[in-house]
Amino acid sequence: MQAQDVATTYFFKSWSWIEANTKQVVIGAGIIVVATVLVSYYFWRQNEQAITAGQALTQLLVSTPPNSDAGQLADAYLKIAADYSGTPTAERALVLGATTLFESGKYTEAQAQFQKYLDIHPGSTFSAPAALGLATCLDAQGKTGPAADAYQRVISSFSDPNSVDAAKFALAKIDEQRGKFADAANLYQEIARNNPNSPIGSEAAFHAIQLRAKLPPTTTSSTPPSSFHLSTKP
Repeated sequence: MQAQDVATTYFFKSWSWIEANTKQVVIGAGIIVVATVLVSYYFWRQNEQAITAGQALTQLLVSTPPNSDAGQLADAYLKIAADYSGTPTAERALVLGATTLFESGKYTEAQAQFQKYLDIHPGSTFSAPAALGLATCLDAQGKTGPAADAYQRVISSFSDPNSVDAAKFALAKIDEQRGKFADAANLYQEIARNNPNSPIGSEAAFHAIQLRAKLPPTTTSSTPPSSFHLSTKP
């Protein structure tokens, strides 16, 4: 009975406060309603934009003829990336645009777009391929030192095996050109070990065996060339 009296007393006190502050209560309730509507609209809009972006990119991919101008195609990708910024499709379109620029020989422009992606989306879905693309652009421009550093960043900073192995292979090529045969052989050996019975693994194993043969006995590693497995599959 006492608990019921306390609840009743609290109710009447609360009601008295509401009657005395009706305006504030109405305003507060209105703010909550408006905020709820705005949040709901935001997420609905985000979802709709993501769907529209996906449709735009799909349409571009299926409607582009094989002999399309690479520059125009890159511009189309980058336009989707700009128009639908903030969506996963925009991220993909930005990387596709940068890759298309690279394939058309516009290495400086491609580098800028890969860097843009990394600046906007650090640690995102396509960060590893974008970082690899950036390194490749530097390599294609003959900037060997910066390219080697960029490849090393891919190896050290990302876990995507495809990007990491590609960066190791490219860095091994640079080390080989610099006469750093032991370093190059070690990288090739890592690739071969991680990719048995695959084209990149077989090619890496072949290069490693060749380089090990060039090294004097004191600089060869304890792992014999026989640890490599050359696949006979095409």
